[in-house]
Amino acid sequence: MQHAKTDSDATSLTASSPPRSPPRRPVYFVQSPSHDGEKNNNATSFHSTPALLSPAGSPPRSYAGRHSRESSTTRFSGKISSNEDIAMKRFAKSWEKQFNSIEEEGLLDDDAVQKPIPRRCYVLGFIICFLFLFFLFALILYGASKPQKPNITMRSIAFDRFVVQAGSDFTGVATDMVTMNSTVKFTFRNTASFFGLHVSSTPLDLSFSQIAVGSGTIKKFYQKRKSQRLVTVLVKGDKIPLYGSGQGLKSSKGIPTAPVPLKLSFVVRSRGYVLGKLVKPKFNDRIECSVAFDPKKVNVPIALKNNCTFV
Repeated sequence: MQHAKTDSDATSLTASSPPRSPPRRPVYFVQSPSHDGEKNNNATSFHSTPALLSPAGSPPRSYAGRHSRESSTTRFSGKISSNEDIAMKRFAKSWEKQFNSIEEEGLLDDDAVQKPIPRRCYVLGFIICFLFLFFLFALILYGASKPQKPNITMRSIAFDRFVVQAGSDFTGVATDMVTMNSTVKFTFRNTASFFGLHVSSTPLDLSFSQIAVGSGTIKKFYQKRKSQRLVTVLVKGDKIPLYGSGQGLKSSKGIPTAPVPLKLSFVVRSRGYVLGKLVKPKFNDRIECSVAFDPKKVNVPIALKNNCTFV
């Protein structure tokens, strides 16, 4: 006679019988009906059957199927939710990267727009402005100094000696020769108000019929601003051959018997250093004076003020 298995027996059997293989998944409990011979017995029996874990095995279609469906649904929903979380995270990361890249591009654009000017550009601009202002200042100084020309006033010339005598040149050609001494005086005045002048000149030539019979030089000097000086130059000649020009001179005992027309010519050169060697105005005054030697006025100054021209 078979006894119906109670819940306690099923539990004890399940506890006493070890599983065939270590369970990798939760154990499914399957409720099965009793045998055909036990019709009058309303008791139900429970069999503890572990679900087969092999690929070929599958749980029964009862509670285990529904449970597996629910578990698979749960797993599937869990996978969906995890996939959605991963996708959201990836989307968030990609958006964050995109936003960061956009923000960095914006910052780069702002940096490109608001990038400060390098210091060397300021230095270069300062140098250019300084040079421009410096040359502008130099140009103003040059323009202001150019009209301030020196003033030259011819005073007089005095002949100490003027002798015509016969002789011969260095080649032995016979001709009349002139020996003379004279003193030329003139006044040089610097009219500039803010610079001095360095003064020199070409030789002072005293000529007769285009032949220089006397010559003299001016020693270089410096003239301060708004000042003047009297310049004295010794003009002399020793045995200057006249060749054919001497025939027009009439002399008695070497002294001309008539006035002798002469011409005095020279160039006075003045240079001022206003701004070093950058601004140095130059002034050239060419002077030509007509002079007549009178044998009766030896050692007597002859006025030149009205007999000179400035070229």
